[in-house]
Amino acid sequence: MHRARENTLESFRMALELGLDGFELDVHLTQDGVLVVHHDFHLGGVPIHTLSRNELPAFVPTLEEVLRAFPRAWINVELKSLPPETDGREEALARLLARYPSERLWVSSFDPLALVRLRRLGVGPLGLLYEKPEALELAPCLGVAWVHPKASLLTEEGVRALKARYRVLAWTVNRREEAEALAAWGVDALVSDFPEVLV
Repeated sequence: MHRARENTLESFRMALELGLDGFELDVHLTQDGVLVVHHDFHLGGVPIHTLSRNELPAFVPTLEEVLRAFPRAWINVELKSLPPETDGREEALARLLARYPSERLWVSSFDPLALVRLRRLGVGPLGLLYEKPEALELAPCLGVAWVHPKASLLTEEGVRALKARYRVLAWTVNRREEAEALAAWGVDALVSDFPEVLV
């Protein structure tokens, strides 16, 4: 099976063509203020925030290009951010999303300060990403509608408790048996490196 490079227009298109109803992507702000889609903070060893849009390779799309290309897809936008500083990426995201309103889009981050800034800017719904169980204690303070735990943290009883208050996305779900169990427990969304696992 042909594997597309992650976080590209091709990979999102292939996931939708397989029958999935959406995808997760990772967003950074370039030196010249453009929101671009790439997983890592660096590209070829160079921090993305030090590069301009024109210095990035063609396979790196802008977030605006993705939103225009897939207006009916469910999209989880993960804002990549390192606390405590900000370079204005929250404001840039708020401005862009105001131009592309969608009830099928929500924003998540590992950075609780970024989520606070986004909430103050009126961006929502929001999701807290975490891989340490104690991070869940931050969720009530952040006003998030979603929680995004690492899949290995979840149990059927735990999902039931989370669902009483939040919508739940689990990552990274790369085995079909795990995907089926999480879906049966009521998890709302699953993220996988292998979209065929979720079909």
